[in-house]
Amino acid sequence: MLHNRFLGAALASLMMLAGALAATPAAALQCVPFARAESGVEIRGNAKTWWSQAAGTYERGEEPRKGAVMAFAGTRGMPLGHVAVVKKIVSDREILIDHANWSPIHGRRGQIERNVRVLDVSDKGDWSMVRVWYAPIGDLGLRANPVQGFIYAGGANAPESNSFDEPIWAKNDWRPGNDLELVAASLGN
Repeated sequence: MLHNRFLGAALASLMMLAGALAATPAAALQCVPFARAESGVEIRGNAKTWWSQAAGTYERGEEPRKGAVMAFAGTRGMPLGHVAVVKKIVSDREILIDHANWSPIHGRRGQIERNVRVLDVSDKGDWSMVRVWYAPIGDLGLRANPVQGFIYAGGANAPESNSFDEPIWAKNDWRPGNDLELVAASLGN
């Protein structure tokens, strides 16, 4: 009898897990394909590797520039790092970025956020440590995040772009949550 109860509980747990996996979107938009599509920087792999991969191919630096990729270092809370695209310089210590898969929006990860506020909180004002707007709390995130630097598109050895078109979500009045699989498919890997 105890065996049957255990087997029933195990089966119920497996069914709940299968249901949860089926309810999860098949393809949440990740920061890497989003940053690649938005910036034209043709780097692949985990975000934490972009800084080192850019060496010798793209110009790199500590200064934010419009269109540059901001490369976040990997941390315990963000082991794969993060990449975002600089959209506007607000001041010497504040910028706006576009990025994907940072804040869960309406409880879902894999969302695109535009015009996101980022503050340089480094002691030297060198953009090595930043705080980023976090939607669930409606304010800058509570932790500071280490930044490796900025990768500038169009470096001397950068691969030629194939006449970069604006992303599909910009063309089709896409909003977070609408046709995520279409957006993910348009980005490739």
